[in-house]
Amino acid sequence: MKTVIVGANHGGIAATNTLLDHYPDQQVVMIDQNTNISYLGCGTALWVGRQIDSYQDLFYTKKEDFEKKGASVHMETTVKKIDFERKVVFCEKKDGRTFEESYDKLILATGSLPIDPNLPGQNLERISFLKLFQDGQNVDRLIGRMDVKHVSVIGAGYIGVEIAEAAIRRGKKVKLFDIADTSLAGYYDEWFTKDMDRLLGEKGIETHFKERVLAFLGTTFVERIVTDHGDYKTDLVISAIGFRPNTVLGMDHLKLFKNGAYCVDCHQQTSDPDVYAVGDCAAIYSNALKKKTYIALATNAVRSGIVAGHNVGGTALEETGVQGSNGISVFGYHMVSTGLSVKAAQKSGLDVIYTDFEDWQRPGFMKKNAKVKVRIVYEKDSRRIVGAQMASTEDISMGIHMFSLAIEQEVTIDQLKLLDLFFLPHFNQPYNYITMAALSAK
Repeated sequence: MKTVIVGANHGGIAATNTLLDHYPDQQVVMIDQNTNISYLGCGTALWVGRQIDSYQDLFYTKKEDFEKKGASVHMETTVKKIDFERKVVFCEKKDGRTFEESYDKLILATGSLPIDPNLPGQNLERISFLKLFQDGQNVDRLIGRMDVKHVSVIGAGYIGVEIAEAAIRRGKKVKLFDIADTSLAGYYDEWFTKDMDRLLGEKGIETHFKERVLAFLGTTFVERIVTDHGDYKTDLVISAIGFRPNTVLGMDHLKLFKNGAYCVDCHQQTSDPDVYAVGDCAAIYSNALKKKTYIALATNAVRSGIVAGHNVGGTALEETGVQGSNGISVFGYHMVSTGLSVKAAQKSGLDVIYTDFEDWQRPGFMKKNAKVKVRIVYEKDSRRIVGAQMASTEDISMGIHMFSLAIEQEVTIDQLKLLDLFFLPHFNQPYNYITMAALSAK
């Protein structure tokens, strides 16, 4: 059985390892147009901001690891087209040499592409996206220049906020633009985002919310950024407004989701029974929404790759759906969420209510302490939990895993009220914030 995997990052890696580790009859071919694999892009801001010593450890595997297991790996190789009827992949090497790979099964792990704002002046130098390792290298080099003093970041999602922090840590003057009312609007409600906005301002980041970028001005390099509110001096622009699925290879053959991602079933199988799709190029089932959606996260890519690998290998395995669990840590402030915010739930047509609670992490007599806030979102009629958000300068991140499982298992807010949670002053209070939030529910 020969399986060709197009795309060698998180989803493709998970599928490859699953096949090579569990199915000795598999002949696996990996194809990727990049020079490297397994780059953890979530660490880019840590590296650019000099919070870690090097980018080297942001790679967790390499080409040779798969070759030792028996895979054939083609890097710096572009897939020009796929003949789905003949089951042939047409490839071109960096030096122009071409070759073909036939397949019994095909796994598409082509990921996502940065959303291009397509604005006047965007071809000026010192305007960069931030996704690939090479993008991180470019941004790091530019931020290190003495003549780059003013940095403009477009998009106040996770990547935008993190790279804005990194630029501040490198001594730059930073402006952060977004058309939304607050930062992180796609993940949290305003009870949380307003705290982040205040923190960003206190740390010197000049925020421009409800402001749309219209154009870039300059001669060779970008010199000014123009919005619907005015124009501002800048020496570097970093665009981080989101991602779209990269489905150009199969868009004319495979069924697509409404945003252009590949439609897949619970086995990651596309509308072509010999083709599977994983990671950012595929739609995914949301347990909170109880329907397919699109959530581009490395964790989702890994899980979908494992599912596809086992099904291609011959073991029927269904994906369990996702909650879109995520988090951010900026200037020592930690925010985590899973499922749907109130705003996101209402936008999707769910009738929800929520319960909030804020308290100290530990009893008052403990010297090390900090405030924690939590919001639990649940359906009004069924009372099943569909989302949770938490924030603190303490590391409260493990709590969000419990909420993720609660959403997957359709736990109600009432079941959470008397859940057996341990108490020890080193960690929490006897009436801790999760219990109290649940007990405070209507």
